[in-house]
This record gives sequence, structure tokens and C-alpha cells, in this order.
Amino acid sequence: MVASVLTFGGILAFVAFVISLFLVRASKEKNIGYYPGILIAAIGLLCMFASPLVNTQVMGAPLGGVGIACMFAAAVTLILISIIDAYQQPNTKNA
Repeated sequence: MVASVLTFGGILAFVAFVISLFLVRASKEKNIGYYPGILIAAIGLLCMFASPLVNTQVMGAPLGGVGIACMFAAAVTLILISIIDAYQQPNTKNA
């Protein structure tokens, strides 16, 4: 059960990071790279709050474990994208 949660979280973090990286590099809008991480965090909260109500398993892990994996993936993605986004700002190159 723990291995499936770690696998699910790792794969989801990698996919969200690649999508966010593409959005940060391709768009001039400031906040668009954070949207995949925020969406995954919302899905994680929804899974964690719905887990006591339903007895569902995904890849051998209960729904609460999937919610924890989503929250882990969102945290990793948002931290890495904020670092990359900070270095792309024009006024921080000489800092």
C-alpha cells in the first residue's frame, strides 16, 4: 500500500512538473505555471475528505492515500515551479 502511494505521488509530481514547466516557459502570464499544482492540491483535498465516506481503492491504496499522494505531488511541483519562475523574472538576474 505504501509503495503504491509513493509510486502514484512520484509519477503525478513528475507529470505536473513537466506540464507546469511547459506553461512557465511558453506563456508570458505570471501565474499560469501554478495552475496544475493548485488543481492537483484541490483533487488531493477532495480525495482526503471523501475517503471516510467511500471504501474505494486505487492501485491498492485507499482514497485517502491517493489524496496524500496528490498533496505531496502538488507541494513538490509548486516549490520547484516557484524557484524556476523566480529566476525567470528580469529583476532578479543580478541579485
